[in-house]
Amino acid sequence: MGGKPRRQPLNVGLVSSIEAIAVVLERHRGECMVIGGIAVIARGVRRLTRDVDLAVTGHGGHAARWLDELALAGLKARIPDAEWFAAETQVLLLRHQGSGVDVDLSFASLPFEIEAIAHAPVERIAGVSVPVARAEDLVIYKALAWRPQDQQDVERLLALHGDAIDLARVERHVRELGEALEVDRWADLQALIRRMRG
Repeated sequence: MGGKPRRQPLNVGLVSSIEAIAVVLERHRGECMVIGGIAVIARGVRRLTRDVDLAVTGHGGHAARWLDELALAGLKARIPDAEWFAAETQVLLLRHQGSGVDVDLSFASLPFEIEAIAHAPVERIAGVSVPVARAEDLVIYKALAWRPQDQQDVERLLALHGDAIDLARVERHVRELGEALEVDRWADLQALIRRMRG
């Protein structure tokens, strides 16, 4: 644990899409951040990803405004009725036209998400500066999703950043959000931590 982890290089398509997205994110500092696989890689975990995930403050009902602005950066809706889908699911499904990379933009309104976005540090990724979710916040996101890839990400993030992660804060948010989802994700996360400690 600790130390400055080395980042792995990203493929050309991901670099191109992040460069385009960065132009838009720059205009919305304090309202957005990179999450998902790219953020995990930015935090030093070596793994593959094929897409870009973003979180922005607001509601899916505001998808039209984002669609218009992102279109200027070469990102278009990748499904019909993307605005309707965003209003229903809080996720806007996009594709960067120049690279073909899929981009999922999640609308964030929960207190945890707003707090995470407000504290997301700006990092250099693919040669551009973008706000990236902290390792601690990625652990919370991943603990809630809890797919096999998420579990691997959590384990690696804890191995790299465990000394700097406030587990009491993680527990508070995972318990609260887990209750809303009617799942006990904190128990799952505790079991993973126990396995790591051996």
